[in-house]
Amino acid sequence: MHRREFLQILAAAAAAGFALDSPSLLAAQDDGRLYDVPKFGKVHFLHFTDCHAQLLPIYFREPDTNLGIGGAKGRAPHLVGEHLLKSFGIAPGTREAHAFSCLNFEAASRAYGRVGGFAHLATLVKRLRASRPGSLLLDGGDTWQGSATALWTQGQDMVDATKLLGVDMMSPHWEFTLGAERVKELVEKDMAGKIEFLAQNVKTSDFGDQVFKPYALREMNGVQVAVIGQAFPYTPIANPRWMMPDWTFGIQEEELQKIVDEVRSKGAQVVVLLSHNGMDVDLKLASQVRGMDAIMGGHTHDGVPVPVPVANAGGKTLVINSGSNGKFLSVLDFDVKDGKVSDFRYKLLPIFSNLLPADAAMATYIAKARAPFEAKLGEKLAVSEGLLYRRGNFNGSWDQLILDALMEVKGADIGFSPGFRWGTSLLPGQDITMEDLMTQTAITYPQSTLTEMKGSQIKAILEDVGDNLFNPDPYLQQGGDMVRVGGMSYTCAPEAVVGDRIRDMRLHGKPLEADKTYKVAGWAPVAQGATGQPIWEVVATWLKAKKTVSTRRVNQPALVGMEGNPGKV
Repeated sequence: MHRREFLQILAAAAAAGFALDSPSLLAAQDDGRLYDVPKFGKVHFLHFTDCHAQLLPIYFREPDTNLGIGGAKGRAPHLVGEHLLKSFGIAPGTREAHAFSCLNFEAASRAYGRVGGFAHLATLVKRLRASRPGSLLLDGGDTWQGSATALWTQGQDMVDATKLLGVDMMSPHWEFTLGAERVKELVEKDMAGKIEFLAQNVKTSDFGDQVFKPYALREMNGVQVAVIGQAFPYTPIANPRWMMPDWTFGIQEEELQKIVDEVRSKGAQVVVLLSHNGMDVDLKLASQVRGMDAIMGGHTHDGVPVPVPVANAGGKTLVINSGSNGKFLSVLDFDVKDGKVSDFRYKLLPIFSNLLPADAAMATYIAKARAPFEAKLGEKLAVSEGLLYRRGNFNGSWDQLILDALMEVKGADIGFSPGFRWGTSLLPGQDITMEDLMTQTAITYPQSTLTEMKGSQIKAILEDVGDNLFNPDPYLQQGGDMVRVGGMSYTCAPEAVVGDRIRDMRLHGKPLEADKTYKVAGWAPVAQGATGQPIWEVVATWLKAKKTVSTRRVNQPALVGMEGNPGKV
């Protein structure tokens, strides 16, 4: 870091109230210790997940609300803010506290800079692999979706980037929204002989044949290792079914047990599940299926600093979740004795782009891949006066901006926006570019809609999504967050039974009437043949007219029974 840059960090931190002699601030100078991870044992895995096609460094605010109910209350991943820091022994005000929590986000972001970026990730991967011969780099999926360039190249830019990064194996979810034919084309042509695309739970709907390889066996430093792939089980429910009409998904617990037994019979001494289930599902799965040493998971975007050991009939399984947006890299080392794992070491490393020099080859590739689109990506739409973020169980300021634009343009009473967990953050005063807007909206079914709905239908929709989020059985959860709601207030009781979670729905202070019809704007319809202007065009037009966007007042529901829940700041 140059002296001028460090002085800028000092000035920003001082303005935010940071002590100028604090260890956390002085640590902004790279002393190299953050990324010193001593090698341990003979078996090594590196893991990232849910990068959502973010090739460049970004800002990303962790959630302030990630509620756990029932047995999940007070347990990872349902810990946020100070509760998370205390649980994992992370000192407040440090760089690590910024990486894992939403606390002091604006000031800390200005102090510590952007996170992620494939060029910086590549540098760290190379450093770690230099001391870990034979290590496997695992990609947990949601890699080919989440940016304008990934959408416009149908995932090509990300496939090429992951090949250059040295990914060995991956499991999928949003990849399927490119359509079955495009997925097969990329897997069978571009990735053949380079990256294993693993999904034990994706089968043909007619005869139940495996569509993709269920697992891969490798020998690492004299130890036989198996990696089993698990695609997102609810892909045809959470995303359009017509995009993968001939394939079935599901958790398939019994089939997974058979595969674990199979690879063990073939000599695997270490077995890892590369999962896109979501962490709550992985925790339950680990208690039900024996013989897995670790589940390296994704989908729910949870950056959990340490593994959660789960007991089962065969011993224990470590459950790991490695965050999102290219912001983290997991390092899992196993020591193997007498044909089985005897010990492990683990570290979840935040990728601070100003502490890791950009890998030259990856930086060159990224510049070349982006070059045809630079003018469109850099188009300035407006300036944001407030912080824009997405992640959180109920709403975020980015989602609120989308809702405000959608309702105003469509002339709607109420707005719905999907509870997506992907999407980067913008600091106050930053320009909103077309690229920034696309990081919130870049999907293959982006149509905006205006629908007439009765009050009873609106409640049914909210109850259905609420049950997906708060069902006490993890196997009945599908990940994601609550549908974002604009124009209408409501109360949510997460611990109530389905049908009674959503209460006191009001529009302009008046209760919604069950039989009355309301105009509801939305986007991302899963039905085939939907029409409507792409959401990014709707919002871009609105932003250009505004020129400057004021701080959004985020519409959050009133919560019942969540007092003291450590999943809420």
